[in-house]
Amino acid sequence: MTRPIRVLRVIARLNVGGPALHVTYLARGLAERGYETTLVAGDVARGEESMAFVADRVGVEVVRLPGLSRELSPVRDAVAAWRLARIIRAVRPDIVHTHTAKAGAVGRAAALLARTRRPVVVHTFHGHVLRGYFGRAGTLLFRAIETVLARATDRLIAVSPEVRDELVALHVAPRDKFSVIRLGIELEPRVSFDGDVAELRRRTGIPADRFVVGWFGRMTAVKRTDDLLTMLAGLRVRGVDALLLLVGDGDDRARLEQRAHDLGLARSCLFLGYQEHVAPWYALCDAVVLTSASEGTPVTIIEALAAGRAVVATRVGGVPDVVDEGETGFLVRPGDTHAIAERLELLARQPERRAEMGRTGRERVLRRYAVERLVDDVDRLYRELLGLGDGATSSETSRR
Repeated sequence: MTRPIRVLRVIARLNVGGPALHVTYLARGLAERGYETTLVAGDVARGEESMAFVADRVGVEVVRLPGLSRELSPVRDAVAAWRLARIIRAVRPDIVHTHTAKAGAVGRAAALLARTRRPVVVHTFHGHVLRGYFGRAGTLLFRAIETVLARATDRLIAVSPEVRDELVALHVAPRDKFSVIRLGIELEPRVSFDGDVAELRRRTGIPADRFVVGWFGRMTAVKRTDDLLTMLAGLRVRGVDALLLLVGDGDDRARLEQRAHDLGLARSCLFLGYQEHVAPWYALCDAVVLTSASEGTPVTIIEALAAGRAVVATRVGGVPDVVDEGETGFLVRPGDTHAIAERLELLARQPERRAEMGRTGRERVLRRYAVERLVDDVDRLYRELLGLGDGATSSETSRR
C-alpha cells in the first residue's frame, strides 16, 4: 500500500479513564508512523469530566459525534450510527476500530450501514458489561448483541488475558478471534512529582506520621465506594491512624460524603474532586486502594504503581494482570472489606515492605504499559489484517 493507512477510531466519550488516554496516545503514535487517523468521540455524560484536553495537548484532532454517549437510547443510537456511516463514506477508512461497548455497537453497525468498500473492523474490549451490570434479561440481551457483532468483526482485542478469558467463557467469540494488547499510557508525565512531599502534607494539613490511603476514580456504583468507608472504619479499629484521600467525582459523591459524616469518618476523609494533575496526590499516598466490582484494566492502579505506591485491589477483570500478588500489592475478593483493611494495616506497619513493592511495581508497569509497545502491537496487527507484510498472529500478540 503506497498511500497512508486510514483508520477511523471510535470511542463513546473521552471521559476520565484509561480508554480516553489509550485512544489518544495510539492515534498520535500511529500518526508518527504514517497512519491517518480520524478519531470520533461522542458526548461526555453529565457529572463526568472530559479528558479531551489530553488529545488537544498532543495534537490529536477529535471529530465530535453528537448523540453518541454511554446512555442507552435506541433512537439516539440509531441516529448516531447513521451519522457515523456518513463519516465512514467520506473518510473511506481501511480500518474501523471501535473502543468500549456503546461505540462498539454503534461503530460496527455504522460500518455495515455505510455500504462502501468494506473496511477491516476491529473492536477493543476495555472491560465488558456482560456480568453484574444488568438484570438477567438485560445481560442475556447484551450478550446476544455482542455475539452477533463479534461475527461481523475481523479481530477482537482484549486489554488483558483475564478480560479475554471472561469473554470466551461467555461465548462472545472463540479464543482464536481475540488478540490481547495491553494499554499504553504516557505514565511519567502523569505521575512524576518533583515537589516536596513533606511540604505538600503540611499545606494539606496531614501530619507526617499519618497513613494516607488513596483512591482515584469515578464515584459510581460499580466502584463500590461504600466499601472504602467500611475499610476505613476497620483500619481505625485496628489502631491505624489513616486518612482516606479520594480523588475523583461522580454521581455517588454527595451520598458518600454524607455517609462519611453519618459514620463519624468525615475528619478522616479528604474529598478532592476531579484533579487534572494527579501526580501530587499519588505522591501524598502511602498506599492506593481499588474496591471495584468490575474492571477492565484500571489505569489508576497502573499509575499508582508507576508512582511507586503499593496497592490493595479487588481481584476482578484485568486487575491481576496489573498487580503481582505479594510483590507489587495485594489482591482480595470484591466486597471483602475485612481483607482490604487487614492488607492495608500490614502496609502501614511495614513501611520498608510497601516501599519495596512500590519500587518493583514502578519498574514493571513502566515497561509493560509503554506507549511505544502499544503502537508496535497495533501497527503489527493492522498490517497483518490488511495483508501487508509479516504481521503477528493473534496467538503471538496474546502472549505479549
